[in-house]
Amino acid sequence: MKFTILQENLREALYIVGHIAGKNINLPILNNVMIEASQGNISFTSTDLEIGIVNKQRGKVDVEGAFTVDSKILFDYISLLPNKKVELEVVKDELVVSCENFNTKIKGQSSEEFPLIPDISESEVYEIKLEKLKESLPQVVFATSNSETRMELTGVLFEVVDNELLLVATDSYRLGEKKIKLEKNNDKKSRVIIPAKTMQELVRVISNAKEDQQEVLAKKIEINISENQVKFIINNTSLVSRLIEGQYPDYKQIIPTKSNTKAVVFKKELIRATKMSSLFSKSGINDVNLDFPAGKNKIIISSISGQAGENTTETDAQVSGVDNGVVVNYRYLLDCLNNINGEKIILEIGDSNTPCVIKSEEDDLYTYIIMPIKQ
Repeated sequence: MKFTILQENLREALYIVGHIAGKNINLPILNNVMIEASQGNISFTSTDLEIGIVNKQRGKVDVEGAFTVDSKILFDYISLLPNKKVELEVVKDELVVSCENFNTKIKGQSSEEFPLIPDISESEVYEIKLEKLKESLPQVVFATSNSETRMELTGVLFEVVDNELLLVATDSYRLGEKKIKLEKNNDKKSRVIIPAKTMQELVRVISNAKEDQQEVLAKKIEINISENQVKFIINNTSLVSRLIEGQYPDYKQIIPTKSNTKAVVFKKELIRATKMSSLFSKSGINDVNLDFPAGKNKIIISSISGQAGENTTETDAQVSGVDNGVVVNYRYLLDCLNNINGEKIILEIGDSNTPCVIKSEEDDLYTYIIMPIKQ
């Protein structure tokens, strides 16, 4: 194998695929990136056996072939080279890298031992705007569970209903739901659970768009869903992942359909007040009180700790409905506030024992729910 490629393009490819190539003791070749050169295309592939990422770049191919080499070493070295043409050639069991007066040899392994990335066949194909997915995934993925007791909660639900894609995540203490309009739908319904790790990797790949390539975000992302795998195609990068088996809970039944109290408040002010009260919340409980006095047009955020002290902060808000209050986990509240769109948010409460619903005044496609801490 022998080819020439621009340093900038080579570094971009290695950055995209190299993130999931970790320190695997049982199968050391998974620490490598596989490089394949064929007909003017150079493919870079990495996998951890659950996720596979392939990035393709253009280059001048002199000798076709494939080889694997340590992903981190190659990326770190290429990052130090000038932005010029780089020549890579396989000589015996080494990858020879040359760029102007810089030359090095990196030990590698045959590509024959590298796991194959399965190709998805007979899939259901959907398209959505890349910018919408980039905005939406961080709004739900943080609500997934870290516990493997219920594997279905460690992923994000992808559900196609009519011409919308629903993204849902919950750990049973809070829940995020986002609706995205589909640009292409094959008129089929689909309901699958995608691992949170895959979603985080997808966000990272999308976010890698260079500043002078922000028009990329105006493009569409293709989603192929099969029985047990999903494939995302973004320009010259494809990401394949396994799906999580299991039945996602009927989350709709816990979303309140009516409320007794509604408050509209500036997001920044609520974040500041919540952070102040969080300093005095009980360790391990992370409780803060949200009180909505009727007719006062303010929210009172407070907390008390026998060790640290107490805090009470009043924030202006438009409050309608009955005198009400709820105790919530401040971490769950801040997770939402740091990811929700818009300057103003809406809080809706039934009573102290029912979930608190949070929405954006500007984005009615996002709903977030926090279960109350019962006193």
